[in-house]
Amino acid sequence: MSSLFAFPGQGAQQVGMLQRLPEGAGQLLEEASDTLGQAALALDSRQALQSTRAVQLCLLLSGVAWARWLMQRSPAPDYVAGLSIGAYPAAVTAGALGFADAVRLVALRGELMQCAYPQGYGMTALSGLDLASVERLLSEVEGEVFVANLNSENQIVIAGSDTAMAAVAARARRQGQGVARRLAVSVPSHCPLLDGPAAELASAFATVELHRPRITYLSASSARPVFDPQRLRDDLAGNMARVVDWRATLRNAFERGVRLHLEIPPGSVLSGLARAVFEQGRVVAVEGTRWDTLDALLRQEVADDR
Repeated sequence: MSSLFAFPGQGAQQVGMLQRLPEGAGQLLEEASDTLGQAALALDSRQALQSTRAVQLCLLLSGVAWARWLMQRSPAPDYVAGLSIGAYPAAVTAGALGFADAVRLVALRGELMQCAYPQGYGMTALSGLDLASVERLLSEVEGEVFVANLNSENQIVIAGSDTAMAAVAARARRQGQGVARRLAVSVPSHCPLLDGPAAELASAFATVELHRPRITYLSASSARPVFDPQRLRDDLAGNMARVVDWRATLRNAFERGVRLHLEIPPGSVLSGLARAVFEQGRVVAVEGTRWDTLDALLRQEVADDR
């Protein structure tokens, strides 16, 4: 049996999240500050987190810090996967992307996305609807709105203009279908609206060295492992404009023998999405769980493999 570190995407951010990093994260924050030319600890205030750039950087720093802390004390996972921006700390944890390079690229990623759609756009989660129902609703409204995330069998995220998303939500309510919840995301991720910014980011990636992952990296876009550095480069650069198939990614992990799903902080949203897939395994959010419990679970997975 195997283990998976799962890294969350936008919407999981929390005010003060960088103040609650595990011991030993100081050096990582210093390196990030030097790379950015600004104090990394200033990124997680309520005001700062209004910026897409700050949100994405905070999720990168939190993901890498917690993963490193765990791996310094317990066996490394067999797989890593990240939802949207979570792919970047996953790639760093896998040894495929250097931390300083990730900081620079994520800062640029956030800036490109924010500048492309500074207001009037975002993402909405639709719960209790299957894909066919969501696609039918989208076809019935005017404006820019697309399927963005296939999170689970009954949760699908749409992205687009506020007006079009509101129209979808209103139509769903009138028809008594599901529940719509606007997410804390201010850009229309994972749809063709971000093709332009993704192409700009790909140009920046061209000068960055990537390596074959030492830990198997599962792409949330293709729901398949990526080993080749060139394919990983494309996966990371383009994922902002591609649909996230998180449900298929988790299924793939389960089929490959993963029975321990550990959600890296912040939050526990991914744990909720994973429980239906890992009914025959364990789903644990690192946030709020004792270290000795996490260590015992990871060591048990290693022992079971022998």
